[in-house]
Amino acid sequence: MPLGLLALAAGGFGIGLTEFVILGLLPEVAADFNVSIPVAGYLVSIYALSVAVGGVILTAATARMNRKTVLVGLMCLFIAGNFISAISIDYSLMMAGRIIAALCHGAFFGIGAVLASQLVTPDRKARAIAVMFAGLTTANVLGVPLGTFLGQSTGWRTTFWAISAIGVVTLIGLVLFVPKEVDSSSPRIGLISELRAFKNAQVWLSVLVTIFGFGAMFGAFTYIAPMMIEVAGFQPGMVSWLLVVFGVGLFVGNLIGGRAADHNLNRTLIGLLVALTVILAAFTLTAHNQWASIVTLFLLGGVGFAAVPGMQMRVLHFAAEAPTLASGVNISAFNLGNAIGAHLGGLTIAAGLGYTSPSWVGAALAGAAVVTMLLSSRLEGRQNRRATTSAHAETLPLPKNLSIRR
Repeated sequence: MPLGLLALAAGGFGIGLTEFVILGLLPEVAADFNVSIPVAGYLVSIYALSVAVGGVILTAATARMNRKTVLVGLMCLFIAGNFISAISIDYSLMMAGRIIAALCHGAFFGIGAVLASQLVTPDRKARAIAVMFAGLTTANVLGVPLGTFLGQSTGWRTTFWAISAIGVVTLIGLVLFVPKEVDSSSPRIGLISELRAFKNAQVWLSVLVTIFGFGAMFGAFTYIAPMMIEVAGFQPGMVSWLLVVFGVGLFVGNLIGGRAADHNLNRTLIGLLVALTVILAAFTLTAHNQWASIVTLFLLGGVGFAAVPGMQMRVLHFAAEAPTLASGVNISAFNLGNAIGAHLGGLTIAAGLGYTSPSWVGAALAGAAVVTMLLSSRLEGRQNRRATTSAHAETLPLPKNLSIRR
């Protein structure tokens, strides 16, 4: 495995930790800055919004730059944002640090996915992307629980100092182990050329699959704590262990999904999205039994995240001539899907439909992703047949007695 991939995975770990560890430290942060929990929660929502917007803007702005150079710059931005969070003396400075760190998120994964696919042979591209995203899943399995424990034990600022240190290690890894020559072998593409990739309907359909598919998983997962406590009957202290179960599912699914996507991209995505629809619908029933809910939670993480490498690879496939901006847009689509799923799930709970209702929302979104994939796959088949017919017609010999009259 190229050491450059491990450097990208380390960056994914640090970014994932930055995004999610704040969830376990909100009470401490709120108390330190003398704000309410809902106000402290803006540190989460504004971060997500900054990821969605910043990922597209920074990716577009750096379209002509060497990708390794851009990633190094983004990691410097990441370190600066978490450093500001660690030293912040008031809520507004903390928010500024969160926004600066978030600006790195979307562009790092978007550009990193393109670079990761260039570090390996063509038959291992999705697996390379999965390795990079493995850092994000590992952050959920190990980083968030440990970061929360560290922050609760020694002060929440310690966690952000630790994240800054992870950023420094990643920065060194990027400088030393990501070969600049790999990216330099392909010509730099300008913003106008990058935008032309979006003339392909398949790029937009692939982005829609990402929004629906990722929104399905996180629409249900956002409200997993109240569902497991109020419906399954777990004690509140068990929630952190349940999150570990979900995180292990993410990790396993991410690696398996990358291998499967390399074998057959469309079939893998369709199969995983169908399975996700079934799992989410079943969760409304299994949530009433503790052991069944644990198994379903693991499958939700495994199947849901197994589709991620394929979702990213599909966009890169259809935007192959100008992949960087399309990759960044798709990373923003993950966050947009997360926000949409969480919002719709919250509406169903507010409407009095119960804590299992977000799973029905997730199942509906996953079903929409299946339909979109089927339409996209059918369109792709037609395009391939037309291309084959056209190529065949061009190679047919002209009849010997054919004459052209002027």
